[in-house]
Amino acid sequence: MEPQKSNIVVVTEGGPHIWAVINAIVDSLGPVNVILETPESKKQLLVRRARRQGWVSVIGQLGTMVLTRLGKRFFAGHADEMIAEQKMQTEPKPGQSIIHVPSANAPECLDAIARLQPGVVFLAGCRMLSRDTLSKIACPVVNYHAGITPKYRGMNGGYWALVSGDTQNFGTTVLLVDAGVDTGGALKQARGKPGRGDSISSYALRQASFSRDICVEAVRDVLAGKVATIDPGLPSRQWYHPTIWFYLWTGLRTGIW
Repeated sequence: MEPQKSNIVVVTEGGPHIWAVINAIVDSLGPVNVILETPESKKQLLVRRARRQGWVSVIGQLGTMVLTRLGKRFFAGHADEMIAEQKMQTEPKPGQSIIHVPSANAPECLDAIARLQPGVVFLAGCRMLSRDTLSKIACPVVNYHAGITPKYRGMNGGYWALVSGDTQNFGTTVLLVDAGVDTGGALKQARGKPGRGDSISSYALRQASFSRDICVEAVRDVLAGKVATIDPGLPSRQWYHPTIWFYLWTGLRTGIW
């Protein structure tokens, strides 16, 4: 599909909660160009993590990842109810410009960004940009993260806030992208509450439902040259998927799934 003229490029792997955010930006700010990367293989992801954390932890995380995927299918009705209730658009709009690339770090992605010359690149649900890739993007790069940074960097920020008893930090952040894992300066944050029947399979969708406005506001501000960071005043920690044994034990003990 021929790309539309737009000051906004979104780089993503896709997914219902991400399309809800993208479509909110389109509704408020006009057309965007979406660069859709091929998801990283689970094998590559797990091998990389195993080098840092060891195979026992990584195998446990894989168990939870599989359970989460099964949960999305089993509780699809719950997701459909949330989507209808929150009036989310979770599929690409007709005519949406989509450019397919093998990876956000592939030359094809950089070539597309250079050709489109956007005023902002908005990352949402894609792999981490390498330092080299980031250095070759001429405009500001921001990221939508499903967690309150810097306290809940990495994976499953909403889940970890809940199991930590930190319910006031069940939320999301739009932040500037640097070479670290969600370590860039925060631009906007939104906090909300999980709904009845929510679990690790639906937290991302719930978080997107109350975070669409901050995504629109952050992109609008960057395009207007207003790049002002905030200090959440929180400690910094990176999180990963919970292991299957931690997830099941914690769920049985606390009712947080």
